[in-house]
Amino acid sequence: QIQLVESGGGLVQPGGSLRLSCATSGFILEGYAIGWFRQAPGKEREGVSCDSHLDGITTYADSVKGRFTISRDNAKNMVYLQMDMLKPEDTAVYYCATDLVRRCVGNIQDYDYSGQGTQVTVRS
Repeated sequence: QIQLVESGGGLVQPGGSLRLSCATSGFILEGYAIGWFRQAPGKEREGVSCDSHLDGITTYADSVKGRFTISRDNAKNMVYLQMDMLKPEDTAVYYCATDLVRRCVGNIQDYDYSGQGTQVTVRS
């Protein structure tokens, strides 16, 4: 059974940092691409970042480029999203997701497997 469990969200002031974690199980993380998407209230899901295993390429949405960093620990089956210089517009529920493919293709927010999400709120 494939499971993704996000954690690490919370309330942070603008300019602050958070590190989100995603614990995966039911598949061998090392073999697959995995990423993060988010959904703010009243808005559509937005792909944030994706990490491909096969070619080592990571992608970021323009809105987070230079501020967010995706990483993984295959031995622990964990995926992380380091978020720095947070802005109020980063407020959303964040989800990790995989489509069990080797490369990041398509829209991360449409991937078949995702967790329950973790809330990130950025405000003064």
